[in-house]
Amino acid sequence: MPLTITRQSPAAPWRSLAIRIGLVFGLIGIAVIGHWIDRDGLIDHHDGHISFGDVIYFTMITVATVGYGDIAPISDSARMFDAFVVTPIRLFVWLIFIGSAYDFLLRGVWEKWKMRRLQSDLHNHIIVAGHGESGSEAVAELLRRGSTPESIVVIEPNTVARDAAAALGLTVMDADATRNTTLEAVCLPRARALIVAAGRDDTSILITLTAHGLAPNVPIRTVIKNRDNEQLARTAGADTVINPASFAGLLLAGACHGSHIADYMADLAAVDGRVKLAQRPVRPDEIGQPLSSLKTGLGVRIYRAGQPIGFWEDGAQALRPGDELVEIIPSP
Repeated sequence: MPLTITRQSPAAPWRSLAIRIGLVFGLIGIAVIGHWIDRDGLIDHHDGHISFGDVIYFTMITVATVGYGDIAPISDSARMFDAFVVTPIRLFVWLIFIGSAYDFLLRGVWEKWKMRRLQSDLHNHIIVAGHGESGSEAVAELLRRGSTPESIVVIEPNTVARDAAAALGLTVMDADATRNTTLEAVCLPRARALIVAAGRDDTSILITLTAHGLAPNVPIRTVIKNRDNEQLARTAGADTVINPASFAGLLLAGACHGSHIADYMADLAAVDGRVKLAQRPVRPDEIGQPLSSLKTGLGVRIYRAGQPIGFWEDGAQALRPGDELVEIIPSP
């Protein structure tokens, strides 16, 4: 179920309430005029005389309930008017009252309850700030790699992009991802990772900075379009900075040095390739063994205390506790 935050001007609710009140009085006015014109079709069991006050009283009682019986329609025209005009008016008035009660009294409570329910379910989820070109591709790849729609939260202010994300079954928020309150609402400190793909480098960097200050231990993956801003994004707190143009350049340059290099690089990056890159912690039975001895795949790199160690370096000759391994494994 989408998580939605709406913004309205302060006058909007009161304008809506005024319109509804005016509609109710307009409908009642129609009933009063109809009853007054055909007042000879009504009978007052109290004094036998139908005054304008009696018409207003009879109309209000009839619209609000079904009447008390002290005044009643006796002519065919008055009965038809009550059946085909006043009865629908009664239904419309009650619908307006119920809708207004929900909008102005109950909806806030209901939305807060839904928000708390959704937030209680957000653990180890992936937050995607921006569902544009890069963000939507990232979401599609996450789904292909086995992530469930319920485990992905998209923050997107654009209606079209937000609707596209909601159509995939993702949890969606219409809000500004640069604000602390937004990132707190999607439970960033409990997230597995944050993908920042706002479409503009300045916005992406500001989101990264805000998120890193709020949850410094959550990995942040940021898309940057301008190479000059890559270091700025890292300084803001991005653990990984992706430049789509640079990656495309790597593939193109690789293709110039060998017809199969770009194909293999794309194979590694895509989930539907024959091989893929995987990261995992070292297992107890692998400690002390060289990186080349991995039985699960082809070890290519170790991350030890945050520092990369290549398979050809001396540090790769003996795995240690706490090592993070990057390996190439066959795709299922």
